Amino acid sequence: MTSTIFTGIAELVTGDALLEGADHSEHLGRLSHAAVVVQDGLIAWVGPASQAPAADESQDVGGRAVIPGFVDSHSHLVFAGDRSAEFAARMTGVRYDGGGIATSVSATRAASDDVLRALVARRVAEMRAQGTTTVEIKSGYGLSVQDEARSLRIAAEFSSETTFLGAHVVPPEFAGRRSEYVDLVTGAMLSACVPHARWIDVFCEPHSAHAFTEDEARVVLSAGRGAGLGLRVHANQLGHGPGVRLAVELGAASVDHCTYLSAGDVERLAAAAATTVATLLPGVEFSTRSPYPDARRLIDAGASIALASDCNPGTCYSSSIPFVLALAVREMRLTPAEALLAATSGGAKSLRRKDIGVICVGNRADLTVLDAPSYLHLFYRAGVPIVRVLDPAGRHGH
Repeated sequence: MTSTIFTGIAELVTGDALLEGADHSEHLGRLSHAAVVVQDGLIAWVGPASQAPAADESQDVGGRAVIPGFVDSHSHLVFAGDRSAEFAARMTGVRYDGGGIATSVSATRAASDDVLRALVARRVAEMRAQGTTTVEIKSGYGLSVQDEARSLRIAAEFSSETTFLGAHVVPPEFAGRRSEYVDLVTGAMLSACVPHARWIDVFCEPHSAHAFTEDEARVVLSAGRGAGLGLRVHANQLGHGPGVRLAVELGAASVDHCTYLSAGDVERLAAAAATTVATLLPGVEFSTRSPYPDARRLIDAGASIALASDCNPGTCYSSSIPFVLALAVREMRLTPAEALLAATSGGAKSLRRKDIGVICVGNRADLTVLDAPSYLHLFYRAGVPIVRVLDPAGRHGH
């Protein structure tokens, strides 16, 4: 077993509230002039460089800042086709209602396995080049038994965090036969997808004729839970609705979007902070000209939040967590520290993972390095490519 020590770390943001000697004023577990020892892909030691143990190899990061790798807990990477014209239309005032998903479904069904695999590989590489070390990947652009199963099979080649989203929208061939499609999702489609998925998700949105009602969503989530899958919910994106209440009631790990929240929704999320995370996706609001979620209200109430990209072909074709962080601070009134924690330990919590999102002994060595001396440059230099994954083997180039 070969160990590598990373030195020359001007600022190490660990996210570890128990790290002795760290500055915990912003809950960041921040150390100056730090070092990290990695062995077999895991963190073996963290602390001041002056106290570092010996290691087999040494890598100097040259006075840069190191942070936990971003945990992107909401993405839709398995798709083909192009919807840039839809984006342009929204910029002129056309409202998003979920109808464009059918365009991606048609293109995805027509693509070969090799084409889809190459597209996902390119998107995951793009994420890693921007500091993301863990990504959740949903299906949802196949919407047939065969195409949903192959979407998840391909996604599982790139991530263990795969989510069955057969209940994305009702596909065109089931128009007027919604109950039949729900039966398919909870029957043959679920059976085919369970071997390749960890989670089940549903687009619960009464403001869209294409998405699913509360009753339909409950049936889908209950079936998924019965098959051993964890629960996630797309909710309250297009308007006020039952999604948040349903997610909290069923103990979902994450309820995502949360753009329109009532006082009761906020109270529910705060009361369920230990189990249900509100995952906010500001790239969607940027790309749809919608109001941003009130992240400040959620945090002040005591809710748990995460930030994720929602990289998808329709409402946010961006894989950039640094972009999401900049939006969260500029438009959603989060502090830089709050935003960074939401994209690291917050994302890990939404995936019910304790081995990622925090730099501490025993966790995966998922490290991200900035070409800057402080994590604040993520926000200070918005739009500049200064962040990338630090390879545990010692390579920290692009």
